[in-house]
Amino acid sequence: MSEIPENDNLPVQETPAAAPSNPQAQQRQRASQLAQALRTELRKAVIGQGAVIDDVLTALLAGGHVLVEGVPGLGKTLLVRALARCFGGEFARIQFTPDLMPSDVTGHAVYDMQSEQFKLRKGPVFTNLLLADEINRAPAKTQAALLEVMQERQVTLEGRALPVQLPFMVLATMNPIEQEGTYPLPEAELDRFMLKLRMDYPQQDEELNMVRQVTRSARADMLEVSPLRTLLQAKDVLALQKIASDLPLDDQVLDYAVRLARATRSWPGLAMGAGPRASIALVRGGRARALLRGGDFVLPDDIKGCALAVLRHRVRLAPELDIEGLSVDQVLQQLLDQVPAPRL
Repeated sequence: MSEIPENDNLPVQETPAAAPSNPQAQQRQRASQLAQALRTELRKAVIGQGAVIDDVLTALLAGGHVLVEGVPGLGKTLLVRALARCFGGEFARIQFTPDLMPSDVTGHAVYDMQSEQFKLRKGPVFTNLLLADEINRAPAKTQAALLEVMQERQVTLEGRALPVQLPFMVLATMNPIEQEGTYPLPEAELDRFMLKLRMDYPQQDEELNMVRQVTRSARADMLEVSPLRTLLQAKDVLALQKIASDLPLDDQVLDYAVRLARATRSWPGLAMGAGPRASIALVRGGRARALLRGGDFVLPDDIKGCALAVLRHRVRLAPELDIEGLSVDQVLQQLLDQVPAPRL
């Protein structure tokens, strides 16, 4: 495992009287400070979306992909641009449109007249951070071009399996499916996203602050990300992911994560429950949240804190509840309130 680098620009926290003496605990503390510094930096650019920022960082630390839903203009793309600015790795953006072809995403073979051979031209998926903007504007065959790379971290071109560089993270934005010109995402693709986040309108004071900042900016209606500092390189993200994956997890907490996922399969009002990927995502997300808050081990609250984002796109509401106007989140919240959590 690579060491978390020292960074003079990071905020120095007060050292408690009983500072951790073993190297593993010091490494964990340093990783937590770095993750928290990244959160602070992102909040400078993305105003009023603190919970969404925490969830995106949870997915980054857990090595997962994120789907962000919300009406246009809430800062979904801004959030990804800000993360790319704080991250020193490679960043690519694909604007999904109805005429986008799968080869525009993954790449294709081009015939070279001089050498009289086909050469592979890699697509934008060969990067560290991939922004798939308005993913549900493209038809299913183009959306499916991301399936292999999201799961296997490789792309098959002309019969050759080409690995993408690590870390690799897809951050996809989507408009609500009620909007004109959108295609629903197939369940197989939804399941590959570790988290589905919902961006809502900001509070009045937050919107006031946002308008004040944007109208001072020279770039029309955009918030600037250029003042943000680069805090992480690719190897640092891999080190953070390794530290998060090694956080201690009690068997009772592991059992709680599995019980939550299994409960969705027989819960009244849910026509389709979550598969085993949900149990895995709950545990990975719980470990990442524990690291983000500076914990030494995973608490049931860490699992519960990411459960809505893990489960909401993996279950389907029964038609009768849909007619009554209940949302998936409301039914899942009832489930979370009623499934007993262990007391550690």
